[in-house]
Amino acid sequence: NQNQNQNQNQNQNDATGPDPTILAELSDACERLDLALNKWETRALLGGRYDAMSALVNVYAGAGGTDAQDWAEMLERMYRGWCDARGFTLKTVERSEGEEAGLKSVTFEVGGRFAYGYLRSERGTHRLVRQSPFKKDATRQTSFAAVEVTPVLDDGAVEEVSLRDSDLEISTMRSGGAGGQNVNKVETAVRIKHVPTGIVVRCEEERSQAANKAKGLARLKAKLVAVAEEQRAADVAAIRGDAVKAEWGQQIRNYVFHPYKMVKDVRTGKETSDVDGVMSGNLDEFMDEFLRWKRKTEADEAADEAAGNT
Repeated sequence: NQNQNQNQNQNQNDATGPDPTILAELSDACERLDLALNKWETRALLGGRYDAMSALVNVYAGAGGTDAQDWAEMLERMYRGWCDARGFTLKTVERSEGEEAGLKSVTFEVGGRFAYGYLRSERGTHRLVRQSPFKKDATRQTSFAAVEVTPVLDDGAVEEVSLRDSDLEISTMRSGGAGGQNVNKVETAVRIKHVPTGIVVRCEEERSQAANKAKGLARLKAKLVAVAEEQRAADVAAIRGDAVKAEWGQQIRNYVFHPYKMVKDVRTGKETSDVDGVMSGNLDEFMDEFLRWKRKTEADEAADEAAGNT
């Protein structure tokens, strides 16, 4: 009788199939494992010398007039949403408002581990296609904005980069920001140009000219080492001029709001129709894909170089 009952129970289990609760648990476990593996893979790709550092981000309106200035502000909100989702801090350093709407430019510092490693995927020109809200006939408008990203170097990294005084043009001016009694009365703002590359930085948030000069030099060095890393240059002296141009033909990513919805990265081919999600800060898939593309590109270049030396 006992064997007969066991056979009946077995037949019932075979008839009903696997327990759906167990299947659901196994599915959830597989999804968690997949996410963990993707996270591990991404973190393994963040092996650059400066990847773990905080980042300084500059967004500039380019071609497109008021629409471009509005686009620059939209990008600022997008990055703010990304920072909030990751628990990163965002501190505005400089903000220049547009005449009618949006921003001429904005500079902000993103604090968080691997902030630079992730955000360097955003360096380049971002192109927007939409119906203009600033034109009566709502015609389709193409706008551009440039994004520059540099690491925030610690004191040790700053000291490692040496610049010749003869390669620098340093000028002072009155600060345009809010602050203490010196603002707009004495020339506390500092502009530094690296003559060989044409790279320029400006610093005005500190209360003294000396402090702005020191911070400006640190930012210039950060920008130079970022460009050197991008160009795989041996050192700063080997850098070619590398200004990001916010104009047609330079874009790294296209954002199409009309006549259809799509965001597509020109470099990696990654695309999505979830425009609203991207503009809310859902950038992780684009950043992860960029890191994989960057690693493959560097590996291919190294292989070609090795083949050429044999």
